[in-house]
Amino acid sequence: MIRVSRTVTAALAVLTLTVGWPEAARASPQPAHTQRSIDSMSSADSISSAAPAAPREEPDGPLPAGWRITGTGAGKQLVWTSPDPVPMGDARVEFHSGDKLLGRPVATRDRRAFRLRLDGARIGPPSGLKVLAGGRRLDAPGARRAPDARRTTEAAQPAAPLPANPVDPGVPGTYRTVSGEYALKSVRLPGFAAPVEMRAVVVSPVGAPGRRPLALFLHGRHYTCFDAGGEQGISWPCEAGMQAVPSHRGYLRDQKLLASQGYVTVSISANGINGQDGEADDGGAQARSSLVRLHLAHWADWARDRAGAPAAVRAAPPADMSEVLLVGHSRGGEGVNRAALDSLYRPPSDQDGYRGPVRWRIRGTVLIGPTVFGQNPVPDVPSMTILPGCDGDVSDLQGQIYVDGTRGVSRGAALHSAVYMVGANHNFFNSEWTPGQAKAPAEDDFWAGDSPDPVCTPGKKTRLTANRQQAAGATYIAAAARLFVAGDDRVRSLLDGSDRRAPSAGPARVLSHAVGGRRTPAFLPDTSVAVSGGRVCAQVDPDPGRACLPPEGTAVSPHFALWETAREPGRHAVAMRWSKPGTAVRISPARPVSVAGSESLALRVIVPPNTGGTRLDVALTDTTGRRVTLGGARIDGLPGSDRTASYWGREIRVPLSATVRSKVDLKHVKTLELTPRNRSGQAWLVDAWGWRPGTPAVRAAALPRVDIGHPTVEEGDSGVRTYRVPVRVSGHHSGRVRLYVEKPGQDGADQRTVTVRPGSHVLDVPVEVRGNTRFGYDLTHRVFVKAVRGAVVGSHLGGLTVKNDDPMPTAEVKPVADRVTEGQSLRWRITLSEAADVDMDSVGFDILPVGQGAELSTLDVDESWLRDTFGESPDPARPLSEVVEQPYLWAGVPAGELSTEVTVPTVADGLKEPEESLRLRMVTYDDSWEPHQGPVFTGTVRDAS
Repeated sequence: MIRVSRTVTAALAVLTLTVGWPEAARASPQPAHTQRSIDSMSSADSISSAAPAAPREEPDGPLPAGWRITGTGAGKQLVWTSPDPVPMGDARVEFHSGDKLLGRPVATRDRRAFRLRLDGARIGPPSGLKVLAGGRRLDAPGARRAPDARRTTEAAQPAAPLPANPVDPGVPGTYRTVSGEYALKSVRLPGFAAPVEMRAVVVSPVGAPGRRPLALFLHGRHYTCFDAGGEQGISWPCEAGMQAVPSHRGYLRDQKLLASQGYVTVSISANGINGQDGEADDGGAQARSSLVRLHLAHWADWARDRAGAPAAVRAAPPADMSEVLLVGHSRGGEGVNRAALDSLYRPPSDQDGYRGPVRWRIRGTVLIGPTVFGQNPVPDVPSMTILPGCDGDVSDLQGQIYVDGTRGVSRGAALHSAVYMVGANHNFFNSEWTPGQAKAPAEDDFWAGDSPDPVCTPGKKTRLTANRQQAAGATYIAAAARLFVAGDDRVRSLLDGSDRRAPSAGPARVLSHAVGGRRTPAFLPDTSVAVSGGRVCAQVDPDPGRACLPPEGTAVSPHFALWETAREPGRHAVAMRWSKPGTAVRISPARPVSVAGSESLALRVIVPPNTGGTRLDVALTDTTGRRVTLGGARIDGLPGSDRTASYWGREIRVPLSATVRSKVDLKHVKTLELTPRNRSGQAWLVDAWGWRPGTPAVRAAALPRVDIGHPTVEEGDSGVRTYRVPVRVSGHHSGRVRLYVEKPGQDGADQRTVTVRPGSHVLDVPVEVRGNTRFGYDLTHRVFVKAVRGAVVGSHLGGLTVKNDDPMPTAEVKPVADRVTEGQSLRWRITLSEAADVDMDSVGFDILPVGQGAELSTLDVDESWLRDTFGESPDPARPLSEVVEQPYLWAGVPAGELSTEVTVPTVADGLKEPEESLRLRMVTYDDSWEPHQGPVFTGTVRDAS
């Protein structure tokens, strides 16, 4: 017992709760981690929007430190508060409960608190709550991921430097350069309230003859505004006293190198998109594509008529619009990928900000640390993706999907390269995001936590300085331009896994692998493949028994980047583990494969970071049973720690020599055999291809395009209405996609693979909406889609949101037993004016210190209740108002019911003591996120003796 003075009062309160946060992000209404095949379900089966049996929003126990639930009813939110501001970045911040995506929260202005409107979503066990951004854990104390053994040792030292490539694309050309800027009238883009700027910096060659190829740069998502005091913001337009962050000026080094080699370059500003893309389903990809194509349209005009062009454009040679390279950083990478897609396959007009003709040809894209929220790469436009090994923003290196996601989708002639740059971070590719170079405040995005990282802490041998990183970045951008635009095959070996280095990249260790080009698909693991000595594993699956890597571990592979769902069919690898040499793994596809005409067999194989000397013998067996060993290969792991995504496929090649061709029929290969020669280890086969040199001409296939819309409709007061999720199929011919449909109240998403063609209704997704006059949450039916073969996807995510249009019930609070003897329970009843379709947490109570007298302590209440409510032990004794910081009691009325009781069970302690009290204050919130204090209720407990 703890004595303090208090005053006893009792009251009756009637309160109308009309809270709600229209600016807050909303939770997914059901788990997103399980898919149930619906191949047998009719494509026209409807989804009912009648309120399902309401899932409990309350967590199954006390919330972890930093988490809280605030607000009530429709305004109820799950809030996580960081001890430090979370820097602005390109990766989306997401709330997860175990393997379930709860939703994507909205940050407060100071970027310390992130809030997610729950809309009926079930939180589940509190221990499963976590905050992720680009695969990195934000809420783990002291580190983004739990540390593992790899963190305690220095990174493995690399072998000897790779041989130098005969042609170095990083050597400046012979042209002097000239720079200038232009600013045009701002434009309006669908879904964005404020106009977006049309501003750019141009760097061009002086005296270059004829029309010159054009390289366009697009920066990523960063702070939009700053002031003289160092404050930064994400608003648009900038508020008074603030100026725009000049992110578009951050690629001048790259631009000058390309301009010296004869390219006209332009880097465009996208602050107006960065300031408004927080709730876009695609993260702003379509808006960025529109902005890119609006600039290209102007360049096409200026190439035809230079008289009306800005001075910076007139100072440049005319642009050759048939030779365009797009370069995008972070979300800008996803934006230029979408621009390349939209230039080949027209987007829906209501989603697009550019509606004119396409008067250019995209020859290739360069994607620097890109996001890929849609996982919808353009299969028939060559690409190079730079994966920064110390990326602290998009740290799962999800951009790998721009390579892996193109396999089997189209003809496969376009080269798609991944370039892993050891020691590079995310921000320093842009000088305006680099400390010491930027006009606005800037920082190193890689955060080492409480202890130095063996790979990425500045000063480590593997970590690149800003200058070295920028030199390497410029060199490889120039390599992509030289290969994709100029057609110089001599630089291909820098991008396609041929183990060559560019001297201009300096000491940077840069590795590459690729798909496409002149490769012939051979062994692409899937569930039809028979494997002995290993297993076919799922790249994305929450089941540790099926997953390639432990879902909750620190091992992270860019190849296994998550998408909208935590279990994704169609993505597999072959897992190998051995404890003695000679343990062969045999991989046999469902049908024989051909590698005839290839010079080598190219395999992409992952080995654990910091391991060296993994040796594999490679053999093939044909359909007649003849077997031949191709040779052996050594694979070294990348430098890595628990903060890096270093489980990355190294490309190895074994020759298909004349001797090999004489011993087996390479047109009818039945089995690939991999035999480890070292004592023990692990490896994962991503895929294997027949390889030969060269870069073929690429012609884009005529493919159907799929886009998902996302309208909002009113629930209505009565009747049943059927709406359809707008799934649009445009273009030509037919292809296959995998469609996912999430139903409110269902555990997981239904998925099916379907053939689509323009004009067909196979993707018809009807939703039944049942009107009523009872309060409920807005219900969102999410639909998302991914290309499988012979199709492309634009807007991958959409659905239908059914908006609640009924007022929240009023709540009446009355004491039932607010003066009791110890051993009895204090009780208050909350009664609604009418039942609701969802759980109603209509009243919440702060526990206040009493003013006079003795206060109930942790020893005066039931121990189980105390642990269940606050997660605290009764010892040491302390007032209930101090049991935790800001103690709060929720009072939830279950869906369909009219009342509930708040109960505080007390215990008889056998001690003679004065009356003790508990003081509760009602709290509600308005739609501006401001708390409003209500009446105070007091309970009194008499001594039993």
